[in-house]
Amino acid sequence: MDPRTAAAPRQPLSRRRLLGLAALGAAALSGATTISAAPKAKAHALAGADGSHTPAVVVGTGYGAAVAALRLAEAGVETLMLEMGQQWDTPGADGNVFPSMLKPDERSTWLKSRTEAPLGSFLWLDVVNKNITPYTGVLDRVNLGQMSVYVGRGVGGGSLVNGGMAVTPRRSYFEEVLPQVDAEEMYARHFPRANAALKVNHIDAGWFEETEWYRFARVSRAQAAKAGLGTTFVPNVYDFDHMRREAAGEAPKSALATEVIYGNNHGKRSLDRTYLAAALGTGKVTIRTLHQVKAITRQRDGAYVLTVEETDTRGRTVARKQLSCTHLFLGAGSLGTTELLLRARETGALPELSPEIGAGWGPNGNIMTARANHVWNPTGAHQSSIPALGIDDWDNPAAPVFAEIAPLPAGLETWVSLYLAITKNPERGTFVYDTATDRMGLRWTRDQNAPAVAAAKSLFDRINKANGTIYRYDLFGSGARNFADDFCYHPLGGCVLGKATDLYGRVRGYDHLYVTDGSLIPGSIGVNPFVTITALAERNVERVIAQDIAR
Repeated sequence: MDPRTAAAPRQPLSRRRLLGLAALGAAALSGATTISAAPKAKAHALAGADGSHTPAVVVGTGYGAAVAALRLAEAGVETLMLEMGQQWDTPGADGNVFPSMLKPDERSTWLKSRTEAPLGSFLWLDVVNKNITPYTGVLDRVNLGQMSVYVGRGVGGGSLVNGGMAVTPRRSYFEEVLPQVDAEEMYARHFPRANAALKVNHIDAGWFEETEWYRFARVSRAQAAKAGLGTTFVPNVYDFDHMRREAAGEAPKSALATEVIYGNNHGKRSLDRTYLAAALGTGKVTIRTLHQVKAITRQRDGAYVLTVEETDTRGRTVARKQLSCTHLFLGAGSLGTTELLLRARETGALPELSPEIGAGWGPNGNIMTARANHVWNPTGAHQSSIPALGIDDWDNPAAPVFAEIAPLPAGLETWVSLYLAITKNPERGTFVYDTATDRMGLRWTRDQNAPAVAAAKSLFDRINKANGTIYRYDLFGSGARNFADDFCYHPLGGCVLGKATDLYGRVRGYDHLYVTDGSLIPGSIGVNPFVTITALAERNVERVIAQDIAR
């Protein structure tokens, strides 16, 4: 039995979602790279054979892409989604779809010969990462000079590998970052709609206080309080009811079995269980996996032509084809969408694209750090991999920080408190495209992360001083480093709303071409961004369908 189906959340399923989940299951059983709930003849017509035309193509299957596909389908538009990763629904030899963090194998990492975990060492020993066979695994670390970016690969994109923290941003900061967007409409309508569709839920406060699995978070909360800092519970898309049953031995373990960055086998309400299942269930959406869009051009009749490479699970190209569409929605994430548009502009394929494409990128102020606790203050050998609490110092006028209290589920006592700090760093990077190498680069230096490091240091210096503790220097690879400032989880920007696009994600210079992902947000949103990406996509796609398609 597929462990991801066996552990489905306890909630009523709509007929549409059931149909979509059935389509995903059927594709998994057959090993097909085409996923559709449509009748066979219709599905074949939408499957993206070389030279075929589809009314709408959505590139990617992450948050913004999933919103676009569902709403287009509900409007009656036949839609093809192209995903460079694979569908994650087939158990491996160990009976699981995904490996745990403590036992990563080839399923963990995208086409690398060695895993690249965020924590690269322990006591400066290289015991975290493992040699593996290159495979189209679920997590990729894209190295861009002095900054690396973690992204999810597969049907569901980043929803497969994130910690599921579903945070709606502070309204005042949302208005600061996106002043051209009607905040009243977002907070009254689109954020609630996004949270409902994503199946966001909250941890039971009583259970949190008593369970051994969140001792690490309670320890950090008490230490923050000594420094005069407050904490807040954070909603999540992981099913907390399932987690409680995990702890009671009534459900298979996932969050309580060191699973998260390489996927969750149970309990996680990733997009393939929510938006994408509903989209497939309309019968109007087909997903092609292991299909990477390499280039975009436009015909004289206005149709967009995509050059697509189909690969196998070892990354070998098995086919190269061209597909066309009338409406093209780019939801390949900050990196993928920006690269496609930069390539199109710089090669002359779409020469009228805005010079703003590539600008306004930022890592959402991400900084990781860790503290060493006293031996009499253990954090627990048993830790849930799903964060549930954050230190909220965003109102600090000098150095705003929202710090996730992150787990370190090593299966043994480490006395480590780990954090992902989200800071208000004003620095921005710029993506550039090299036509000679056909590669995108990022103009960003480590010095640009100095404001973020300073903000995080200000907060954690206070906590250390109040508790008589120190930083850990052994977790982030070689050397003595107490702050990891060379990678991020929250890439934002590159096709900023109102600059590279109009106020609804329409790409300037070309009609029927849209951006619907995190590249619209200019570098920072102050919290985990996926709820904002989802809500913004809901807002934008609604207007696009009403004005550009349904007329």
